[in-house]
Amino acid sequence: MTAAIDARGVVVDLGGAPIVRGVDLAVAEGEAVALLGANGSGKSTLVRALLGAVPLAAGSVHLLGAPLGPRVPWAEVGYVPQRVSAAGGVPATAEEVVLSGLLHGRRLRPPRRGRARALEALAAVGLADAADVAVRTLSGGQQQRVLIARALARRPRLLLLDEPVAGVDVPSQRAFADVLGRLVAEGTTVLVVLHELGALGGLVQRAVVLRHGAVVHDGAPPRPAPEHAGEGHEHVHPHDGEEPARETDVAPAVRW
Repeated sequence: MTAAIDARGVVVDLGGAPIVRGVDLAVAEGEAVALLGANGSGKSTLVRALLGAVPLAAGSVHLLGAPLGPRVPWAEVGYVPQRVSAAGGVPATAEEVVLSGLLHGRRLRPPRRGRARALEALAAVGLADAADVAVRTLSGGQQQRVLIARALARRPRLLLLDEPVAGVDVPSQRAFADVLGRLVAEGTTVLVVLHELGALGGLVQRAVVLRHGAVVHDGAPPRPAPEHAGEGHEHVHPHDGEEPARETDVAPAVRW
């Protein structure tokens, strides 16, 4: 199968400290892969390196068949960052933020039917009634859903998500999982960073686990630790009301 992501020997050093250590990662077109690991294991840094947002100290990355750089068809790549505000200090509506996802270096105006695509994406994340609402007035979880909609509006061939459902209520998580499932069924490739599989467990076909910046597992999704499997378990992420751990922080190994 053709690889949507083909990363080989990826090394990332930040501030002189090794964060990602010789990672090989291949994700086939149409595959849904979870990137798992403890806080500080290098998951977010690896995703940013795959997108060219942080420099590689060594290794290579190809996305959708093209080497990382201007030859990548970026209009076909969607990205949802780890829990950042969608407001950005700009008095924009939810629809306007989603429409911005349809713009790129060669397109300064939304495409035809761009508004319809934006509204469809907002409906997919349960925010159909918030299109005209100022993003700064939405809750943190709702803003995260706006960012997910912005990525979905591109109808990407490749979608990378960094803990997309952190801080999002359980019904919305399940609805989002259904949306991702339909995208994968239609051929979209998904790489999603997660601390635990949760509502996306039924979607993930394969799991890659990082520990201290290196791959320690690549295969069937591991089973969660007993406390994570409980019906009433509510996992609290460090960015939900606390300062997030830095990638350089040493964190204990993931327990599954």
